[in-house]
Amino acid sequence: MTSTVNDSAPAAARPVSGQYRSTKVRRQRVRAAWTFLAPMLVTLALVAGWPLIRTFYFSFTDASLSDLGNVFFIGLENYLVLDDGRWYGVLADPVWWRSVWNTFFFAIVSVSLEVVFGVIVALILNAEFKGRTLVRAAVLIPWAIPTIVSAQMWAWMLNDQFGIINELLMTLGIIADPIAWTADASYSMWAVIMVDVWKTTPFVALLALAAMQMLPKDCYEAAEVDGIHPVRVFFRVTLPLITPALMVAVIFRLLDALRVFDVIYVLTSNSTSTMSMSIYARQQLVEFQDVGYGSAASTLLFLIIALATIAYLYLGRKQLNLGGDA
Repeated sequence: MTSTVNDSAPAAARPVSGQYRSTKVRRQRVRAAWTFLAPMLVTLALVAGWPLIRTFYFSFTDASLSDLGNVFFIGLENYLVLDDGRWYGVLADPVWWRSVWNTFFFAIVSVSLEVVFGVIVALILNAEFKGRTLVRAAVLIPWAIPTIVSAQMWAWMLNDQFGIINELLMTLGIIADPIAWTADASYSMWAVIMVDVWKTTPFVALLALAAMQMLPKDCYEAAEVDGIHPVRVFFRVTLPLITPALMVAVIFRLLDALRVFDVIYVLTSNSTSTMSMSIYARQQLVEFQDVGYGSAASTLLFLIIALATIAYLYLGRKQLNLGGDA
């Protein structure tokens, strides 16, 4: 009887000891993770956190670029204020709302086209043909060129007087007279979108190609044996399997597109027809030297991008969960 009791006591205590060891190991891992992350978090706080806090602060003041040391707190007047029956502030400025519309239109259209063309390019590069390695390297060239350089290059090619694009289209008989692609409000936004799609489609193609390279071959072999059409295989097999990689590409490109500045500014400068939120904030900060007003626009830009990113991640995760349950 004594032997039975002594044998059963350690057995009952063993799970508790194992649980304690598991908890201890977990705590050590968490402590080690925070130790390794601490330098990066401190650097990020200094590089990004402090300027962000100062931007928030300046947005509630009348700060001017000529005298940042002499500022006064004015509350929400830079955002919205009613004075003598009229509304003033960033939220009452029609140019701001036009820049918001331009930014979202640019982001949605350009990212959508980049995903479509990126997947098509990835499908081509995933096929086996002679010289595939060379073609893959050539496709990445637009993405490797700095944005300022590529935008300036396209600005020259799209020039209405001596640009090669107009010359080529007139030679082919597509147009009769030169078109001011970056000056005409009817074409400028589409010209900017075209340049951005040309520049960043290789990035989406690269992520999609990497995902395709990891797909199991047996699914395609079974589909080929069953005689299933390749288009149906793409929509039923390939696309669902590479969706997580495409979501990563979309979120990176969406963040870039919502804060776009360089490509639009080089091609169209401060044109209202293509002005983005970043260009609007820069105009207030630098050209008008109104730091308080420009900081309010920058703060709104930050909040809009944050909300858009959170919404996209939530909807994307929900969509993936529904797909997994199905």
